[in-house]
Amino acid sequence: MIPFELLSPATGHPLRSDTPHSLRDAVTGDRWPSVDGIPYLRTGRDDLVALTLKLLDAGEIGLALEGLLADQDDWWTGPAADPIDLHALVRDRETMSLRDAVRHLGWGRVGDYFLHRWTDPTYLAGLTLLEAHWNDPTCIFEFACGIGHYLREFQSHGAKVAGGDVVFAKLWVARHWLLDAKAQLFCFDAGSPHWPIAGSPVDLVVCNDAFYFLDDKAAVLDNLRRNAGDDGWLALSHIHNAARPGFSAGKAVSAAEIDELFPDGLVYDDDELTRALLAGRAPAPRAPSEMTGVEAFSVVAGPGMRPAPRTVVDGITLPREGTQLRLNPLYRPDGSGRYGIAWPSERYEAEYAARATYPPTSAGPEVLDWVGGETTPAAERVRRREFVDLPERW
Repeated sequence: MIPFELLSPATGHPLRSDTPHSLRDAVTGDRWPSVDGIPYLRTGRDDLVALTLKLLDAGEIGLALEGLLADQDDWWTGPAADPIDLHALVRDRETMSLRDAVRHLGWGRVGDYFLHRWTDPTYLAGLTLLEAHWNDPTCIFEFACGIGHYLREFQSHGAKVAGGDVVFAKLWVARHWLLDAKAQLFCFDAGSPHWPIAGSPVDLVVCNDAFYFLDDKAAVLDNLRRNAGDDGWLALSHIHNAARPGFSAGKAVSAAEIDELFPDGLVYDDDELTRALLAGRAPAPRAPSEMTGVEAFSVVAGPGMRPAPRTVVDGITLPREGTQLRLNPLYRPDGSGRYGIAWPSERYEAEYAARATYPPTSAGPEVLDWVGGETTPAAERVRRREFVDLPERW
């Protein structure tokens, strides 16, 4: 376990274990629910907190869980999840696939992104950023971790991991479909009166494809720096550029703002990171003033980062040796004995088709035993994500 101290997001007072399903403010006595080992610490949800605690105290764990799974972030514009679907998900979670879970949660196009994130160029850029500065961190905290794609990679490399997100359902999916039981997960708002994850016990703090959503970016960054402490480092990838129109909601930042927020940082163009992965070379950072036209920025900062990027050939960007890989699930049989891309939606195709690293067709096979090694015949196909390491119950 990573030795964080949990604080009340409302008061900043320490939280102590109260029951198997709740935490209590050490000063005020106020309680917060915790389900499946995931503390729910969202502010502005007083009614939901009270109802969840009432149900948990009465032993109605399933109903309490269904209520938390229906909760969304303030950017959500889709319909509310169907209560009948949530009930079925809670009941049958041990036998459902990740695809089933995403469908029952009603995530729509967001679900498409989660199911195929292992192969999208945004995710690969983030992996490249990490590998270029990787120093074998022991403890890693990911802010806005979603359903745990990166945390899963970190665990496969032996790190202790913790993740935080504003949406409880994403953390719950991470718990049951992607991560092992040792992962620590916390549900909280970045804009809470008090940052609830206290201390500086981690070697690496990560935030991918989320920083641009935040209102007070400087305050959140200060908190992330405190979690990394005097020896850790930060990696923030795919921060949308305010000078470029994009597909996502949020509050993008300019090159000048990146320069101001990260005076100690090395800044990259996201597309440069993806190109470096495919070429098996070190990515090249640039001054923010030279990147005013890029789609998104990626940054490493902090005292613990490598002073210069290394060649991306043999680290976290490739699966562990001995992993059984599957054909990229975007491929479907095309009737000719080969496989062709079937995009999950027009929006997904519009965003990623032009920058996809995998070829438009593949000869398969559907399963590949990856022996590892940059010189193996399949290495290039694995690097470009023609084959991918998916969760067992994908």
